[in-house]
Amino acid sequence: MSDHRSSPSHHRLPSLCWSGLTHRGRVRVNNEDAFLGLAFDSHEVRHLGKTGEASLADCDFVFAVSDGMGGAKSGEFASRIAIDRITRLLPRAFRQPATAKGPPGGAVDFFAVLAELVGAIHHDLLHLGQAYEECAGMGATLSLAWFAPGRMFFAHVGDSRIYQLPQAGGLAQLTHDQSEVGRLRREGRLSEREARAHPRRHILEQVLGAGQDTVEPQIGVVAWQPGDRFILCTDGVTDGLWDGSMDELIRTPVAVRVTQPPAQRLVEEAVLLSGRDNATAVVVELGGGPGHSGL
Repeated sequence: MSDHRSSPSHHRLPSLCWSGLTHRGRVRVNNEDAFLGLAFDSHEVRHLGKTGEASLADCDFVFAVSDGMGGAKSGEFASRIAIDRITRLLPRAFRQPATAKGPPGGAVDFFAVLAELVGAIHHDLLHLGQAYEECAGMGATLSLAWFAPGRMFFAHVGDSRIYQLPQAGGLAQLTHDQSEVGRLRREGRLSEREARAHPRRHILEQVLGAGQDTVEPQIGVVAWQPGDRFILCTDGVTDGLWDGSMDELIRTPVAVRVTQPPAQRLVEEAVLLSGRDNATAVVVELGGGPGHSGL
């Protein structure tokens, strides 16, 4: 890929703040969720801690959550395989030059890289599921957000979610729950309350691995402005929290939670109110410049 940072306002590129947390919940013995934060450029990749702040001037950032599934501990293994493949494949893609598929640094390049990445993870999980009896049927969801100056590219499979919270207010679910219930919800045939209580809400039509021959990821791009926030979370969070509750926990938390990192607010509240599943969240805020820390 070509360098997409040739703007004369290079030194004014905004900062990015993040927090992430995973919890096994109050029922499950294992935690089959995983999350990832990476900063990378054409030379190196750096793993990020659970909380932090950095500038977008010199590198891109990728955050992802994955919810594994399968017998014994294969679900736990599956989500970590998905995260590991991202770590290895995305930095390699960053070093590729722009191709004839699109303009230098254009969206088509990002889309192709993300489609290739999702396909590689799916292939790896299928191969392991076929090669090892203990891994048979294992699979994983994936919701990935790639932050570059001015844009966030995303790839998604399953029912983990990515939300955008614009600075001006409101909350928008960017990803589609790839299930019959998710489709009915998008079509307006189910309310949020009805969808949350539906007996088939966790039956997925798309998942990485799990014996599916092919996978059809949702890949997209949105513009962002300084002050915008994004939430990546597994269904253990959305099982415990309404959309409106997530918005409030990020924008106007109660006094006891104000000093907590935003991801901690979401996960702890979800576990408190439900806790039937593993719960994982990553929250990212785009700031106005180096030294900004709105989280």
